[in-house]
Amino acid sequence: MDDNQNQRDVSRICVLAGQMLLQHGAESTLVADITRRLAYALGMAQVELSLSANAMVLTTIENDHCITTARQCPDRGINMRVVTDIQHICIMAERGVLDRQGVKTKLDALTPERYNRWLVLVVIGLSCAAFSRLAGGDLAVFLLTFLASCCGMFVRQEIAHRHFNPLLNFGATAFVTTAVSAQAILFDIGNEPFLAMASSVLMLVPGFPLINAVSDMVKGHINMGLARWVMASLLTLSTCLGIILAMNIFQVWPWLI
Repeated sequence: MDDNQNQRDVSRICVLAGQMLLQHGAESTLVADITRRLAYALGMAQVELSLSANAMVLTTIENDHCITTARQCPDRGINMRVVTDIQHICIMAERGVLDRQGVKTKLDALTPERYNRWLVLVVIGLSCAAFSRLAGGDLAVFLLTFLASCCGMFVRQEIAHRHFNPLLNFGATAFVTTAVSAQAILFDIGNEPFLAMASSVLMLVPGFPLINAVSDMVKGHINMGLARWVMASLLTLSTCLGIILAMNIFQVWPWLI
């Protein structure tokens, strides 16, 4: 195999690794570091990388020959298992355990593993209900918060499964969750009915995108940080609109009670 073909293959392998990292929620510094380290481990002399919110451009240089490739990076959902597996592949390549073909085989075999949807639904419901309990709610508030969160999470999973826009997903989920939890106030359920409404929507806080946004900006990836910050803000706005719509329909305003 000639040097140019080897460089093309390495470029495709490295851009695939970076694409998967970016799609599954890795911060920009980690994406850039792992991609460069993998390219150097596979014999490249120099690597340049440019990241944007939904795409990446990779350039490899070897023997004064330059190859540039670009990839779209549509969001595939946060999955730290994929990120960790790619880091392990990079380390094995650096230690000489994997060659170019071995790295390609490992990357092609990676598939995002998901927890059982019903397990996720129950755990999310319990976590939101636990917040209501910590805030002083009684058993009735706990149970209604659990029910509202489970209903909302079910809607969120169904919409995500059909690949709708995340903004629509968050808005619809917030609406359903608030509509169910609002029954606590309408029927005066529990000692602090408003806690059900406040706690059940906590699953929609976009914590991971906000953390990545701040991390990117602090580490010098200003454009990526701003893009992620804007997306997290839009998700928050969608959540607020869903909550307000449900409150208007049921005429429930907890702070006026």
